[in-house]
Amino acid sequence: MGSSVTIVGGGVIGYTCALELARAGHQVVVASADPPEDTTSAVAAAIWFPYEAGPADAVARWGEVSLGIFTGLAEHPDTGVLLRSGLVLHRDDDPDLSWTASVPDHRQVTSDVPGVRGATRCTLPVVEMGRYLGWLVDQAHAAGVRTVRRTVRDLAELDGAGPVVVAAGLRAGELTGDRDLVPVRGQVVRLANPGLTDWLIDDEHPAGMTYVIPRGTDVVCGGTAERGGTDRTPDDATERAILRRARDLVPALRDAPVVSRGVGLRPARPVVRLDRTEIGGREVISCYGHGGAGVTLSWGCAADVAALVRS
Repeated sequence: MGSSVTIVGGGVIGYTCALELARAGHQVVVASADPPEDTTSAVAAAIWFPYEAGPADAVARWGEVSLGIFTGLAEHPDTGVLLRSGLVLHRDDDPDLSWTASVPDHRQVTSDVPGVRGATRCTLPVVEMGRYLGWLVDQAHAAGVRTVRRTVRDLAELDGAGPVVVAAGLRAGELTGDRDLVPVRGQVVRLANPGLTDWLIDDEHPAGMTYVIPRGTDVVCGGTAERGGTDRTPDDATERAILRRARDLVPALRDAPVVSRGVGLRPARPVVRLDRTEIGGREVISCYGHGGAGVTLSWGCAADVAALVRS
């Protein structure tokens, strides 16, 4: 018989861990102050791409597991996962291509964008987070997971003696006493999709990281990576700069109207924390600090969490 597990955090990491644990036979409760649509996960452009996360070996393994699962989920329209082709631009003569090891169809191509030395073309999962989070929560509930809407300020507040999984994003640091966790502010603007399907990533853009991610009816344009930023209100000047960069790279967006905008605070630390410790006499499994790669690493990390609960 499985354990009774409490997961603190109701974003993509929390609910993916919940689903994996429920499928493994555990009784799972998710405690979250916010509904999934109000979490940082909901703001994510959510293309599979291991951005700003470590350690490298574990990230590669977690990413490969997640890539395989998302590729399978793309066969089911209700998941909100799409497989789309696109370009990662390189402005360096020797770009880091380690992320391509698990991407089967990648190839190097030329680019006529000024300042760009080359590009990698490949097909990657793009996740429409509004639909995907709803699907993920439904799957978790169907597997027996319960959700409790509450703010957990101290792990000692939790009932029961079973393991606790801390997957609370930025709040995880308060719960575990981790001072290495910092916010990295990301701002996006979503435009009406004029018919684009190919995505584009230009993280080395001299005016700031830039990405254009077409989904169904909208295109997510970003972005920012403001370490220490905590303001969740979209900034008008930042939005204008994002749109200028995105429209220069993708002229088809020049007349596309803004349909929505958002800000998320990525939970970043030097490396992802995924380990088992004891706090106040209780088994605690930490799974946080994914930076800008929470969706990308979610299934691989959840598998490791489930393995720690079993062992």
